[in-house]
Amino acid sequence: MSRLVRFKATDRVLLIICLMYLVTYIDRVNIGTAAPAMQKELGLSNFELGLAFSAFAYPYAFFQIAGGWLGDRLGPRMTLLICGTIWSAATVAIGFVEGAVSLVIARFVLGVGEGSAFPTATRALANWMAADRRGFAQGITHAFARLGNALTPPLIALLIVALSWRESFVIVGIISFAWVALWFWYFRDDPRDHRHVTPDEIAVLPAVKIAGERKAVPWRRLLKRMLPVTMTDFCYGWTLWLFLNWIPSYFLHQYQLDIKKSAIFASGVFFAGVVGDTVGGVVSDRILRKTGSVSKARVSVIVVGFLGAFLFMLPVLFATELVTITLCLSGAFFFAELIVAPIWAVPMDIAPQHSGTASGFMNFGFGLAGMISPVVFGAVIDATGRWDLPFVASLGLLLLGAVLALRMRPDEPFLDDAAEETPPVATAPAAVRPQA
Repeated sequence: MSRLVRFKATDRVLLIICLMYLVTYIDRVNIGTAAPAMQKELGLSNFELGLAFSAFAYPYAFFQIAGGWLGDRLGPRMTLLICGTIWSAATVAIGFVEGAVSLVIARFVLGVGEGSAFPTATRALANWMAADRRGFAQGITHAFARLGNALTPPLIALLIVALSWRESFVIVGIISFAWVALWFWYFRDDPRDHRHVTPDEIAVLPAVKIAGERKAVPWRRLLKRMLPVTMTDFCYGWTLWLFLNWIPSYFLHQYQLDIKKSAIFASGVFFAGVVGDTVGGVVSDRILRKTGSVSKARVSVIVVGFLGAFLFMLPVLFATELVTITLCLSGAFFFAELIVAPIWAVPMDIAPQHSGTASGFMNFGFGLAGMISPVVFGAVIDATGRWDLPFVASLGLLLLGAVLALRMRPDEPFLDDAAEETPPVATAPAAVRPQA
């Protein structure tokens, strides 16, 4: 009983959101492992498969903004009930597709459902997390996303071998429906409405007006404010889509591995991302507590992530030995994932009162990268037969992302039009600022 008491309501909410990141990533990247079997049965080219990959990204990008706004207006509880039902049904539907057209449609609907998920979750975290836990919260949630990446190849490979690729989609879709039920049962938009939250937890949470007020969004001003973050996220997203969609097939085709061995190597790469997400969040919050500077806490970690990913990905163009390639890709993915926690904390730092919409603006860059990169990768591979060439564009965008990150200003809070409003504090709380 005492252990249950120590596991606070804020921790339970964070865990449930972590599980959402886990299941949504399994639902979106399972196609990467199932792709060879699907291609064989449905007669798909690499270009058609790339279209199916990117079909997810078009509505996903749009609903980053629309879904973020919806999360601010309806509240995270109702928004995730709606979009969670959509993405769960779409995942099940992929198990019944009969060709390229129906696969593209099902992936499109999946993007509709998942597009609102992360901005809405960011809105929920802005309500439920103290300022000096935001980096950790974003790090651990995205670590669960990368855990989904890592678990998906062996899980889907096992289901394909034991049953079929069709049943694998049905099973993970049913798991998603179970999460939706858990979310709606336990979560409340305002922590003060939750029967298990304690006064000590409430004391360090955002003010009531931040947690519960539904404000009109100053769209143009907020977009302009978030544009550098959006561009930075595009550069990160280009590389992430490369890893998510093509790494299992890369090992299978470049090194002629079977589906089980390629899944094992892909999982090794993705597990490096689990560590990177967690480390990025912990380090970012630690810098915040030590220096009191949001800019140092977020931007410095993001720049290190971009540059480290560049250095580790560069040998992929020259090395040929499988273990060396795997280690380099793992190192590149680790550093790329250092970016995630601080960049997702930036919308909460800049505009906590519009954090759903602000994070939607930011992650539109990720969705835009997802529209373009899978089709480009598929066309390049079909035209050249080389699976290493897609890494070239990623190298350039990693360097560009490091430069663009310097233009983000998470230390400058976004002000609403109303002069009488007090801007939210985007620096460390007084309790965690260094003493003079």
